[in-house]
Amino acid sequence: MSALIQRRRLLLSMAALPALGFGLAACSDDDSVANAGDAGTDPVTTAAVDVPSSTGSVDVNKLMEAGALEDMVEGSADAPVTIVEYASMTCGHCANFHVNTYPALKEKYIDTGKVRLIMREFPFDPRAEAGFMLARCSKDNYFAMVDVLFKQQNNWAPVQDAQAALLKIAKLAGFSQQSFEACLTDQKLLTDIRSVRERAASEFGVDATPTFFINGKKYSGAMSIDQMSAIIDGMI
Repeated sequence: MSALIQRRRLLLSMAALPALGFGLAACSDDDSVANAGDAGTDPVTTAAVDVPSSTGSVDVNKLMEAGALEDMVEGSADAPVTIVEYASMTCGHCANFHVNTYPALKEKYIDTGKVRLIMREFPFDPRAEAGFMLARCSKDNYFAMVDVLFKQQNNWAPVQDAQAALLKIAKLAGFSQQSFEACLTDQKLLTDIRSVRERAASEFGVDATPTFFINGKKYSGAMSIDQMSAIIDGMI
């Protein structure tokens, strides 16, 4: 058996993963609760919206330093607010955020030049790694591929044959069988994605997804557009 086939099987030919619950605000390795309200600080209420308090802050210059992979960015470089999101493709709460909050965030803030969004990979399992690899291999269609994978998460993340399910989605995005397999056997890409996660954990204390750094302030857990607006509007 070739090394490429071994790596592909290691990546995708695993037992079906249980779907992550939506009752919590964030996903983690042990599926523990990691939202701001449960992390030792009380949420504040602004205009009838419970806004998660920041659970800390990081040096923005350090946060913006180049990592193993080029940052995937949406929005103006001159935006007054920069959001760095760490996500996992198999995290139900990340999918919930991208399906229910992200469209309004994009329309209200990203497309109007008020917010720049940087998405970084924080995969919890091989299937999440595979999803991010396909997104990276999509080049300029990174965010479109991420969007599709989150919207279709229940069709590939918890199923028995994840490889076949991902191939079906990838073909709709323009992948061939050959380019699909080439992407998922790119060892350097896999190593770089893992490096992004390792740096986030060791340097910025990320241990759950989604985790957002909004102008350097840390917020863990999926938030509604009203909650994000309450944070963002105070920074514009």
